[in-house]
Amino acid sequence: MIEGWLTDGQAARLAAAAARSRPDGVVVEIGSFRGKSAVVLASTAGSLIAIDPHAGSDRGPQEIEADATRGDADFDAFHANLAAAGVADRVRHVRKFSSDAHQDVSGPLSLLYVDGAHRFGPARADLRDWGRRVAPGGVMLVHDAFSSIGVTLALLVECALSPRWRYVGRTGSLAEYERVESGPRDVGAFARELPWFARNVLIKVLVVAGRRRWAERLGLDPAAPWPY
Repeated sequence: MIEGWLTDGQAARLAAAAARSRPDGVVVEIGSFRGKSAVVLASTAGSLIAIDPHAGSDRGPQEIEADATRGDADFDAFHANLAAAGVADRVRHVRKFSSDAHQDVSGPLSLLYVDGAHRFGPARADLRDWGRRVAPGGVMLVHDAFSSIGVTLALLVECALSPRWRYVGRTGSLAEYERVESGPRDVGAFARELPWFARNVLIKVLVVAGRRRWAERLGLDPAAPWPY
């Protein structure tokens, strides 16, 4: 089993999006960790460009600072997991931060999966700069939507207030958007997710405060470290 925070239901949503007919363009993943989502996308879409610096930073809950030893371990595990799943030849790994990787990817994107840094600035940059490369009719999926404060604020600014994105729905914290030529700003759909977002933020506060049992009463899975 590959370590990671993608749930089975979210993996199924990723696979379904990758299996659908899409416009011409490559499939790109931002944030690969140890390869759980990369295996799903490569298996279903046929090929994938995976962008992850494996610097040991922005690695998971409360693991923000860079750590070369931790990052190298993730890098080795990522490639070992790709090989074990039989998809190593379908994945091109770009070991860079997403902001530095644009020149490594040519042409438009047909599918973009974003699970990079969750702070507002980097998350917004990923949605803005990589999102604008998604071809009309393409899809963008974003992990930790309506769970991470930074990601949720970035979605508000770059997607809910934009006529270029239509909110399709979510599986847990995995949100799906369709790239459109132009349409109404989907603020109402965003607003309907705010109660669930507030619940997730409260759960995180309780976990950090050592009140996990209270968090579980709000719906946190006892087997999960964080609400995803």
